[in-house]
Amino acid sequence: MKDLGTDRWRLPDGVDEGLPADSRRLEHLRRRFIDLGAAWGFEPVMPPLIEYLDSLLTGTGEVLDLQTFKLIDQDDGRALGVRADMTPQVARIDAHALGRDAPTRLLYTGSVLKARTDAAGDSRNPLQFGAELFGHAGLQSDLEMCRLMLESVLLCGIDASTLTLSLGHVGVYAGLLEQAGCNESDGQTLYDAMVRGSAPDVERCIDACREPCDREAMQALGALPTLRGAPAVLDTARRVLGIGGPRTVRALDTLDAMVEGLARSHPEVAVHVDLGDLRGYRYHTGVLFAVHDGAGDPLARGGRYDAIGEAFGRARPATGFSGELARLAACQPVPRPERQAILLSDPEADGAWEAARALRAQGECVIFGLSCDGDGADIERELVRSATGWAVRARIAS
Repeated sequence: MKDLGTDRWRLPDGVDEGLPADSRRLEHLRRRFIDLGAAWGFEPVMPPLIEYLDSLLTGTGEVLDLQTFKLIDQDDGRALGVRADMTPQVARIDAHALGRDAPTRLLYTGSVLKARTDAAGDSRNPLQFGAELFGHAGLQSDLEMCRLMLESVLLCGIDASTLTLSLGHVGVYAGLLEQAGCNESDGQTLYDAMVRGSAPDVERCIDACREPCDREAMQALGALPTLRGAPAVLDTARRVLGIGGPRTVRALDTLDAMVEGLARSHPEVAVHVDLGDLRGYRYHTGVLFAVHDGAGDPLARGGRYDAIGEAFGRARPATGFSGELARLAACQPVPRPERQAILLSDPEADGAWEAARALRAQGECVIFGLSCDGDGADIERELVRSATGWAVRARIAS
């Protein structure tokens, strides 16, 4: 039996809290992200923490079912869900709350809650950040979101030359699958093997695929996991995957254009192409992108998901990205120096309040002294009355 006296103050596994130093860094990054988005024309939105489950798990939200905490609304008896990801909510806002015809740029930050984590050590209540662009289906918006993702990661002060941007495109796989013409069951088995990254299983699936599938296209599908590396792999892919038809060719053309565009805007960032990356194939419809740190850990990821609005009754092309602020904060090479406070020992003295307010308006931190031993002992500056009013000076040791 657990000893409640020692266990009751523990947090659940994977649930984090922010102490002052970490919270300052996170809030600093969050504000800078909001400001960065505003400079790019992105409007902030604040989706609710909970909403009706049938809305929360609509469209791309279906994949979040196992990660979503569920409860019953005491007012109307309907099932509610606590958001595990904010992207479906932002799509709902675009489709219904805003309902614009022109391209719409939205960004968000907020806590999400996951019933389970993707990997050991991950947070179950991360502070998520992200941005979405609705209403444009071309290369320009994919490039814009990829560049904004990189600029967002660079806010933490990380060296751009230590980053790697991974690029993929689900159209390569989808085009080959269409060309192969295999049945749904064989296609699902092949997909599962490729997601596991098991080359022997992929080969067995191809050998076992029933007629009348196109064997040449199936062999090309089996080559996808090997087509990864520097952007030059796209030239190899055109030779190996020529059987893929127009959809595959268009996907490769898009990746070539992405590589060229990113070389112009972020030449320091290494680009890695992975044509076997099928992450999110069930809802992504085009380019996939992710940025990794020097250790290979993902800092943010995104892609195109044009089908998301259809589930909300208003199909709109969409592209976006998201990440976790804590991971960015951990990449900061050196913690930012804290602002030195100013002690005001007698806030009730004539003119003291006005002097403190003026300093705070200038960005200074003014702390009112309290009548207890040791209060303000580590503060090196103080606000004192002078012959001409109030002035800040170095504290004199008592």
